[in-house]
Amino acid sequence: MTDLIRWDPFREMVSLRDAMDRLFEESFVRPFGGWPLLGGEAQTLALDVYETDDNLVVEASLPGISPDEVDISVVGNTLTIKGEHEEKEEKEEKGKYHFRERRYGAFHRTISLPVEVDANKAEAVFENGVLKLTLPKVEEAKPKRIEVKVK
Repeated sequence: MTDLIRWDPFREMVSLRDAMDRLFEESFVRPFGGWPLLGGEAQTLALDVYETDDNLVVEASLPGISPDEVDISVVGNTLTIKGEHEEKEEKEEKGKYHFRERRYGAFHRTISLPVEVDANKAEAVFENGVLKLTLPKVEEAKPKRIEVKVK
């Protein structure tokens, strides 16, 4: 016996809209998808962003990158992390490459921060190839506890 599924015209419209969004994003916003960009353009940087009561924390995996190759700036509510990792040329011949996937060249990422932060008190720590940026929230952005009184 077959099950009947009620036709919902909005379900097809949403999936069509999602397909069109993906098409335009892959064609214009990220023309080469997840592949490294050609022509010397910068690669994007994957981030994890989470919020605690007092801070906004941003983590980025940057294996093989040294701290002096990274530039971090906060302007208003916009965070930019960028840098460039130069390919080291070695004198010895390594042989014929079969895969060459390690990152070289420029990278960048600019995001809008979800809360207002105090950039002057920011702290950046680089440990085991992971950049951890802790941005303290301004007092106005921190959650306030309101005590409920019984009458």
